[in-house]
Formats: sequence, C-alpha cells, structure tokens
Amino acid sequence: MVDVILTVTMNPAYDMTYRVERFERGQAHRVRSVEQRIGGKGINVTRVLNQLGRYSRATGFSDHAFAAAAELEMPVDFVHALPWVRRTVVISESEDGTATALWEPGARVSNPHAVQQLAVRVSGLLPDINGLVISGSLPGGVSPSLPADLARTAIAAGVSTICDVDGESLRLAAQVPGVILMPNTDELERLTGRVPLTPDEVATAARPLIDRGVRAIIATRGIDGMIAITEAGSWYANLPEPMSGNPTGAGDSAAAAVISALSDGGDPDWPAILIDAVATAAAAVLIPVAGEIDRCARTRLTPTVHLEKLAEPSPQDSSP
Repeated sequence: MVDVILTVTMNPAYDMTYRVERFERGQAHRVRSVEQRIGGKGINVTRVLNQLGRYSRATGFSDHAFAAAAELEMPVDFVHALPWVRRTVVISESEDGTATALWEPGARVSNPHAVQQLAVRVSGLLPDINGLVISGSLPGGVSPSLPADLARTAIAAGVSTICDVDGESLRLAAQVPGVILMPNTDELERLTGRVPLTPDEVATAARPLIDRGVRAIIATRGIDGMIAITEAGSWYANLPEPMSGNPTGAGDSAAAAVISALSDGGDPDWPAILIDAVATAAAAVLIPVAGEIDRCARTRLTPTVHLEKLAEPSPQDSSP
C-alpha cells in the first residue's frame, strides 16, 4: 500500500510572483516576468512532499475553478465552499533576491455545511494516511476550533499531526495532546506570553506546552534557524550562513520535511528531523516561488547544519 500524507488548506490562494530588477516604494516598475500558481500553506506542503518522493493529497476549502486547477498538478479532494479564492503577491527582486509579499484576506465560506463536510472527508481518509498537516489561516465563517478538532480526531486514529496555524486556532491546537506545533517567532510569543530571545529562552518558554501534552514544538526563526522542543529534549539548529532569497513557503517546506520523517513511524530522531527541516527550508528560500525546493542545495546544505543540544530548564524557569 502506498503511504499517503494529507494536507489541509482552508484558505488557499493563487500565488502571484512578479520579478523586477529592483523594487522601489512609490515608483512605477517594469515587470520582467509573471508567474501564477495555485498556493496556500497546505498546498505548498503537498508540493514539497511530492518533490521529496512522498505521495501527498490536498484537501480543504476552495471554489470550483481552484479545485480544477489544483487537480491538474496533484491529488486533491476539496470541499467547494468559497465564492472565490484570494491571491498572494510576491515581488521578487533579481538584483539581490529580496522578496516583498502582499497577502489578500480571502473570501468567506458560503456553504453552511462546509465545516461538517470537511470533517467527514478528513475522518474518512484517516485509515489510508500516515501523516496530516493542517496549516494556514482560516476563511471567514469558520470557527478557530476546526484545526484542533481535526487534529484531535487524527491523533486518536494514530496519525502524526502537525498544526501550523496562528492566533486562537494555535491556542486551541496547543490543547490537543499529541499534536506537533510549528510556530514562528511572533506566533510563539503570542502563544506563550513571553518574548524569548535566545534558543534557551525559546525552549524554556515552550516547555510548559510539552508538559501539558504537546508532542513537539518546532519553533521556526527565519535566518536564525529552528528549535525543537520535545519530551526527549530540546535542540537548536541553524546554517553557518543564512540563505538570501524568497522566504515565502520556507516554513511549509520545513513542515513537509518533519511530517515526511514522522510518517515512517517508530521513535522519531528529533535532532535528525530538525537538521533536515533547516536544510529543506533553506533549499526553499533559493527558489523564487513558494512550494518548491532546490533538491541539490538541500543535499549540499544538510551536512553543514549546526546542531546544539540545549540544557533543560529548571521547573521554576519553565513555569507559566
């Protein structure tokens, strides 16, 4: 039987990339090239998983046109619940690789039965999958509890589950025993109420969530690397030199690397998973569009990733 990883994207997007020589605020620009592709965080994860040799299927909410476009590229099973699909625009500068992103908010769900239909769809697929990634923002009309509800159902079925969400959805997901969270710096600060600056401080801030049942937290910190906090310990990994380019989708590539490793089953090797996540995210930064990685760069960068085991915080340090 083919191993399948399912991704859930509730607020998909058409990703637009405009390439210019140099972007200057307040000026007119001649665009050198334009690329449009289907996107959204879960879509990006599915695309990278397929590049990693994993079979991944995408679900979530969409309109008919987006679902039809997605089906031309990957296995999909969307609930048609949106009147239209938003766009995200990235302005990529060829001069130095700098990227500027503009994100539309997205439409409101128009189907009153959409949430129930998605829950039934995910539940029906659970016997045939060995990994689940729920990521991205929610469209209007959807309760912030939906990612946590889906994660709880999947974990009860023995499926490794990542929630890469924000705001109230992240707070509720953090209450699901066994879930894996992948917050960025701002998201972790809002979740913990702390402003950790060093890797040790990040591990200390996140430790109470592990103590309350979260399986692992992979804190993504952009060019400063990533920190994995688990019951087995905490580690910090980064590259000797940060990559320049388009960071959009780097976190999704990291999520793909993490769920790819966990889908194999067995006891996870968290240091190795963290190293692979850092290298995979960096390989995504080198590509101008989201949802793609430079596989040769990933192979080249993996041995260069610096890994450090962090000291475990004392109980008084990690108390909320």
